[in-house]
Amino acid sequence: MKKLIGRREEIRILDQKLISHEPELIAVYGRRRVGKTYLIRTHLKQHIAFELTGIHGASLNEQLANFSLAFGSALKSPVPIAPVSNWLQAFHNLDTYLLNNLSSEKPVVLFFDEFPWLNTPRSNFLRAFDHWWNSSGTKRNNLKVVICGSAASWMIEKVLNDRGGLHNRVTQTIRLSPFTLDETAAFLVNKGISLDQYQIMQLYMAMGGIPFYLQHILPGESSAQVIDRLCFTQNGLLKNEFDNLFQSLFAHPHQHEKIVRALAKKGKGLTREEIIVACKLTTGGGTSKILKELEESGFTTPYTPFGKSVNESIYRLTDEYSLFYQQFIEGSKATGKGTWIRQSQTPSYISWCGFAFEAVCLKHTPQIKKALDIAGVLTEESSWRYHPAKNQARQGAQIDLLLDRQDRCINLCEMKFARDEFVIDKKYAAELDNKVNAFREQTQTRKTLFLTFVTSYGVKHNDHYTGRVHAEVKMESLFTPL
Repeated sequence: MKKLIGRREEIRILDQKLISHEPELIAVYGRRRVGKTYLIRTHLKQHIAFELTGIHGASLNEQLANFSLAFGSALKSPVPIAPVSNWLQAFHNLDTYLLNNLSSEKPVVLFFDEFPWLNTPRSNFLRAFDHWWNSSGTKRNNLKVVICGSAASWMIEKVLNDRGGLHNRVTQTIRLSPFTLDETAAFLVNKGISLDQYQIMQLYMAMGGIPFYLQHILPGESSAQVIDRLCFTQNGLLKNEFDNLFQSLFAHPHQHEKIVRALAKKGKGLTREEIIVACKLTTGGGTSKILKELEESGFTTPYTPFGKSVNESIYRLTDEYSLFYQQFIEGSKATGKGTWIRQSQTPSYISWCGFAFEAVCLKHTPQIKKALDIAGVLTEESSWRYHPAKNQARQGAQIDLLLDRQDRCINLCEMKFARDEFVIDKKYAAELDNKVNAFREQTQTRKTLFLTFVTSYGVKHNDHYTGRVHAEVKMESLFTPL
């Protein structure tokens, strides 16, 4: 059996559902290439009695023909199975197969992969599926049906929040996220790839913890060589992946792309109102739906500002590859060996490093809290912005990560990516003082404030460090397993 890296919580859930003495309908969703199919096929392999994968953009007849091929494979039929004429007949045949060929005691798994693609226009697939599940599937206590799809928004709207036959029928949802840094490092070690944490961090900042992307890293390559080959060669895996992402996830991806592009230009994020203005969208529910779809598909993350409501959230682009693509790949004339090394000398590279490292840190706040020894303290995570009025002398300020603790302390986190120890100079020291003072003045907080740095290799202890920096978290702590 192939080795599964990470996914401990997902495996625990699947094992629990596998041995339950009742029928289970398990919905698995997540970003394209995140490893949903691999997880189910690998961990449930010996229990899968039938598997059907939807075909993107196929017609009803093509999907039904595909079902007949999968059905024949399950039956181990030596001759082709005649195609069925509709989905009601397809599920009737599947029901007969379950009754006549499979045990009624051992767990039986039916796996429907790329479930949204099976629901072609006017096919009545979803109606036939929920009829079969409600009338027959729920009568088999050993039956475990797994439905899986990359189109997270469709899965949520049509299955999880369905008001028809599938309403409240899903017994378990699993949103599969990209690997953490720890899981990424373990994945690479399992492939025989030896890279230090700085190199892995660079790869993660460019392509995230997406298993399918990581699978194409070769032993003996540096992070720069990997990025050159995958992103800047004619046949590179990630050269044209951006368009494929949106086309496969959303039926009408134009507005989704506009929002992602707007956020890529504003590394610190935008509010809902700022997104509407930047993308020329309407203020109705359509925009909220698109924002939710991007969030559930893993492209964006809303962060609630300190002292504000969720309606005032700041949206950030948190899909590493999407940010990297727009910053460096799209429209790039540079190709081949050495492309990325040359980019690393430009101001745009330095700017990207800052935003990308911040995004990685925000995804690893549990590791940051563990390193600060506050994992057991009830903590609220937020961000904070201050825009002074024209007549005010104080400068504006922004803090991207606040850890507001129940023990009446707040960690104000600065996240800085550097090749060596990060150095606080006189100018930056003044900016830090302004941030801390502005935060205390504007929020009127009486809590103790700890200025905290999250960096690659720590902060150099100089005159500007002493008395300002109260805590540090180094890159190695972000790789800590939880």
